[in-house]
Amino acid sequence: MPLINDIHNSLPYIDAAPTASAHARAQQLINAELPQDHASTLHPWIPEAPQPKFSPFITQELERKATGAPLKGIDLTRYEAPEAPTRSNGAPDLEEWRKTLQKAYASSLHLSKRHENLALLEENGKNAWLIGNSQLEEILGELEKELAETKEAAAEVNKQRKIAQEASQGELVSLEETWKRGVGAILDVEVASEGLRMQILEHRRQMAQQQARQ
Repeated sequence: MPLINDIHNSLPYIDAAPTASAHARAQQLINAELPQDHASTLHPWIPEAPQPKFSPFITQELERKATGAPLKGIDLTRYEAPEAPTRSNGAPDLEEWRKTLQKAYASSLHLSKRHENLALLEENGKNAWLIGNSQLEEILGELEKELAETKEAAAEVNKQRKIAQEASQGELVSLEETWKRGVGAILDVEVASEGLRMQILEHRRQMAQQQARQ
């Protein structure tokens, strides 16, 4: 059984609503046919969900989230202006200067790209944002239109169904009354047959008693 039950407004318009006892009895019969784990087990026709395959980075992030460890973002210290290395024994350390120069180059490149991106954002960001909003509004309008058309179509179907049922109400009532009269006539015949059978048995009993006296 599915975990989500959809309730459709497709009940008949001309039949009387079931009583509380009848509804409870119907629900009892339904529950008797359902397995005990129907609320937590998917229908056997529904395939099992595939096992997810995450990249090592996603797996690492999921493990971090599961343990509650704080998020470690991008280390921005590499983009900061480096300090000049100190002299060792009065002579400059070429290796330290080489590392400092590499850090200065990375910081300069980062700042250059950041300035370029900020300039592009200043020039085109507003228009891109407005265009994106316009596209989202257009998508929203199409979805709202489709939803309204679907609701209107469903209302029209229910309207036509109601008209068809109300048009057939007289015929259905007549057929139901005819069926009830037929069932009543059958019961009357059965009662009369049972009464006649009892009379025959009583008559036979009396005849047997008379014969026994003679």
